[in-house]
Amino acid sequence: MSVRRILRMGHPDLRRVCDPVADGDFDSPGLQALVDDLVDTMHASEGLGLAAAQIGDTRRVAVIEIRPGNTRYPDAVPTGRLVLVNPVVTVLDPTPQRYWEGCLSVPGLRGEVARPRHIAVDYHEPDGTPRHLEPEGFLATVFQHELDHLDGTLFIDRVTDTTRLAFLEEYREFHAEA
Repeated sequence: MSVRRILRMGHPDLRRVCDPVADGDFDSPGLQALVDDLVDTMHASEGLGLAAAQIGDTRRVAVIEIRPGNTRYPDAVPTGRLVLVNPVVTVLDPTPQRYWEGCLSVPGLRGEVARPRHIAVDYHEPDGTPRHLEPEGFLATVFQHELDHLDGTLFIDRVTDTTRLAFLEEYREFHAEA
């Protein structure tokens, strides 16, 4: 469909709690248009995921797709495309794991965030089909990061040690693993 403008930190729409997609809106042209725009925008920005809130839409929809050769996270294991409508997260193992996160809505910064290492995600596909996944490790972090956007939360809100917040160039020079 089209590449949309990604809202940046400071835009009030990023702090809104998104509304659930109504049952009657599943499998609709409007929902499919949103999904197409999310995918096109995510690909154009080389992101691993994108939430509707990041393009100014208030519906609880996010996409995740780790593509081979992703330049932002080159060590991430590729996944298929996942479209999550009305996702709900349940923590299965709260043991914290730390990753340096970045965000298309907070360009140029990386910050170390601790999140639960294993979660369950219940969601629907755009046609209304219910799904259940149990991501672990880095993929669990990706899910939690994207789904936080649906509740108006940015990764920077979860950085507890500001000495672990860096501009991208300094992250690469001083913090990235060899």
